[in-house]
Amino acid sequence: MIPRTICLHGPESTGKTTIAPRLAAAVGGTVLDEYGREYAEARGIDFTMGDLVEIAKTHDAGTRMMAAASSAPLILDTDPLMTAVWADMLFGARDPWFDAWDNTADLYLLFDIDLPWVADGTRLFGNAEQRRRFFDLAHAELERRGVRWAWVRGEGEARYAAAMAAIQAFSADR
Repeated sequence: MIPRTICLHGPESTGKTTIAPRLAAAVGGTVLDEYGREYAEARGIDFTMGDLVEIAKTHDAGTRMMAAASSAPLILDTDPLMTAVWADMLFGARDPWFDAWDNTADLYLLFDIDLPWVADGTRLFGNAEQRRRFFDLAHAELERRGVRWAWVRGEGEARYAAAMAAIQAFSADR
């Protein structure tokens, strides 16, 4: 059984947005795009904690709406767990809303930092040390929450294949 919700989790510039539509097509699902990117492109990247909570709440509302509208698998290009990690990266703390949030996905795919970082005007953490810290915090958040997750590594088709293999492994365990 394909997971109902699959969240692509991990630092910036790791291929989540590129792979999301391919995964949705492969599993007969739909994609909920990353709201934080839309927010940053419209309002800039000088975030406050309030901005991050607004981003997370809006993304969560979209997830709930799409899940209620269809029984098809939903590929989430990030969710509030990743926004909480953004708060940790930017402020060294997070609003209590993040830890109270409980609408976690059925499966998280943690995208590794094994791809080159690409500046696009909204990305902030491009040096090796920042990327490693961001990845480590993202990994720790999945562990702390106790959610089901799998690593996604490799370039090009290998990365896509790793994501599909994780989804299939989850399905086989059901």
